[in-house]
Amino acid sequence: MRKRKPQKFPVLILVIGGLLLIVAAALLLTQNKTDQAIPISPVSSGHDEETYPEIERVSLADAKAALDAGSAIFVDVRSAEAYAVNHIPGALNLPLGELESRLGELDPNQWILTYCT
Repeated sequence: MRKRKPQKFPVLILVIGGLLLIVAAALLLTQNKTDQAIPISPVSSGHDEETYPEIERVSLADAKAALDAGSAIFVDVRSAEAYAVNHIPGALNLPLGELESRLGELDPNQWILTYCT
């Protein structure tokens, strides 16, 4: 009987495949950590917008509760054309460009919620 000489080729393929798998897993883990480190704004408008950190944002749940209770005035600051297509029932339309000159139409003692989308 002749002894068979072990073949190095299949072992080499397994080792290289294992190394590639480890490198791929490391890259995926690194990518996931990078994605989590990037702060993502909860509101994305697709354009630069001025923010006012001193003005408290209203949650959707609070806005819906105010709408149901009739305890707030909703002001749609979009154009009249956008307002005509769809808006919150009972909302006033004061386009953003006209808002400052039309503030007198709003009761300052009421909770005023503005929205644009």
